[in-house]
Parts: sequence; structure tokens; C-alpha cells
Amino acid sequence: MPSNIERFKTDLDKLIERGSKLHMSMQLSCYPEEFKEQLQRQLKEKTDDFIKGLPSFNTDYQSWYSESLALLRQVLPDRVQDFTRHYEKPKTRKEISYENYRIEDYLQGLTVTRGVYKEKVVGADAAIPHFRQQLAIVEAAQGRFESSLFDIRHMVQADLMDSELEAAEHLAKSKFFRAAGAVAGVVLERHLGQVCSDRKITISKKNPTISDFNEALKAGGVIDIPQWRFVQHLGDIRNICDHAKTPDPTPEQVTDLLNGVKKIIKTVY
Repeated sequence: MPSNIERFKTDLDKLIERGSKLHMSMQLSCYPEEFKEQLQRQLKEKTDDFIKGLPSFNTDYQSWYSESLALLRQVLPDRVQDFTRHYEKPKTRKEISYENYRIEDYLQGLTVTRGVYKEKVVGADAAIPHFRQQLAIVEAAQGRFESSLFDIRHMVQADLMDSELEAAEHLAKSKFFRAAGAVAGVVLERHLGQVCSDRKITISKKNPTISDFNEALKAGGVIDIPQWRFVQHLGDIRNICDHAKTPDPTPEQVTDLLNGVKKIIKTVY
């Protein structure tokens, strides 16, 4: 089974490849004649087929953005704010200029003109440098895997959690439901604790529980009410598994706990 590090690297390679094609699609949309001429010098008769294979920026960008953002939060969290800044319209913007035009404007097809002759002030081409910067940030993440300075703590923890969940699933299949639930609960508690640490959320208790982490993450705006309730539900099942005086957990409860922990690990970070 490939490690989480290898999966991250594979996903990153795919994101960069997709990003490069989106960049070309953007250039084709903004500078169709110049871009086609450039391609024809390189590809000659294969130019038309190459252009047909390019993605639609307006259709495919949002999925690329979401996947890139999720990966950066794990691998390069200090660049997340820079990454989003190139997409989002500045909240303090009073008028639109080349300097404050963003990818969000591009996706809305926004062009600003002035005068009776509709002289263009700023248009879609102003978003190209912003996407180029986003792609550069994603590309920079590659170096983190090779750098001796890269903190692999999160990767190692992810591998450990995967192994522990696999062990819990094996216990559940062997009908050791209480033990399976207890192991899954430990994974959930450790993950929530790490999220609090990454988000600089302080927990006052010396030995916080799932409930404590859950409350802190809700108060910190990391999770919403439905997520908070979901984690609360998982914590209740974990408590059933941990306390010998309670009735044994049902197979359905343990299955819910295992699936729920997997979901939280992927969506709360």
C-alpha cells in the first residue's frame, strides 16, 4: 500500500499538470491569435488536436482550486492565505483596476470600460498573473517533499492513523466491536487535537477529550454546527465503547464510528 507521502506527491503532480493546461486555456481565451501562432510553431499540424484537449478554465478551475487548497493546507499551510488572495476579490476594493482584478472577476466575465468608445480599463487578461502565481505556489509544494527541512510530522501521523483505522476495521470484522470503537475513538481524538494545535486553538484542560476539542473547534470557527453535531455523535459512540459498564456497542454503531472518523479526517483540518 502506498504511503500518504506518495499519495500526496502523486496528487500534487496531477494538480500541476492540470494547472499548466488551465494556464494555457486562459491564454488561449485572452490571446487566441497569438497563442495559436505560438503553438503552431511548436506543434505544427498537431495544434488543433492539442487545443481541443485543453480544459475549459471556467468549468474546471473551481475543482482545481478546491483540491489545491486542500493539499496546501496539509503540505504548505503558510502559503494558503497567499493562494486564496489571488482568487478572492479584495473586500476593501472601491473600484476595479488591473492591480486588484482577481480570478473571481475572470470567472464572472468582468470587463471594465470607460468613455463613449468603451475603452477597456481592465479585463480577463488581468487574472492571468494571479493564476500563474497560484500555480507557482502549488509547484513550490513539490520542493517541500525533497527538502530536509520539511516537517513530515503530519504525514507520519496520517500514515499512523490509516494503520490504526485498518486495525480497528479488522477488529470489527472479527466482532470485537468495543475494541474497534475504542481504537477509532483514539484516532478521532488525536486528529482533533492536532487540528486545534495547527489552528493555534488553546485548550485549557490538561487532558482534553473529543468533546473539549469539538467545542473549541466550533468556538474557533473551524467547524460549523452540523459538523459539531456529527463529531458529538461520534464521541457518544466512542464513550459507549470505552466504558465497560455500558451495554456493548452495536455493529451498526461501530461502523458509523469508523466511517465517521474517516470522514472527519478528510474534511476537518
